[in-house]
Amino acid sequence: MALKIQYNKTFLHNLRKQLAIRVRVLPTLKSKETALRIEVKKVQVLIEEKEQELQDLRNEARARDKLWNKFPDILKIKNAHISLKNTAGTKIPVFNDLEFEILDSSFFELPAWSDKAIEHLKKEVELEMELKVIKRQFEILHHERRKTTQKVNLYEKVQIPEFESGIGKIKRFLEDKENISKSAQKIVKERSKAMV
Repeated sequence: MALKIQYNKTFLHNLRKQLAIRVRVLPTLKSKETALRIEVKKVQVLIEEKEQELQDLRNEARARDKLWNKFPDILKIKNAHISLKNTAGTKIPVFNDLEFEILDSSFFELPAWSDKAIEHLKKEVELEMELKVIKRQFEILHHERRKTTQKVNLYEKVQIPEFESGIGKIKRFLEDKENISKSAQKIVKERSKAMV
């Protein structure tokens, strides 16, 4: 959207203020963009690592899947602990841990391998939850980085040059107006001298 210029001193003053704000904020925005870009890359790598870890865990447990189907409702998630962390000026969720509840069942009914299988299942569920939270972190950070990049580009490539150009146009207009006014005053003064 093109800047609509008003050729007066008030608009010139406001334009200078807006330009000063953008020039002052631009380095901070660039720093934030860089920090967010680094964090997005870190989270991307972390997602790949956690996905691989989860895949390895699932491959390890494939043999037990058939046996585990006999006891599908033995483990229940009681509570998920997720906190917020400020990263590069952006609040992101952080997975802390899960609380599990083992549903009532007789230990005499459960096979000997069930303790180990329950621990394995807990680890797998925790890893899945952690992966979901990390993917959410990625979405939030990526979105924030994109918004910050757009703002940097808007300031750097559009608004700052537009404001500088507008300030120059207004200054030239006001200078021309002042010169014309002075010339008109000289002419009036010379005519009044000539009449006397």
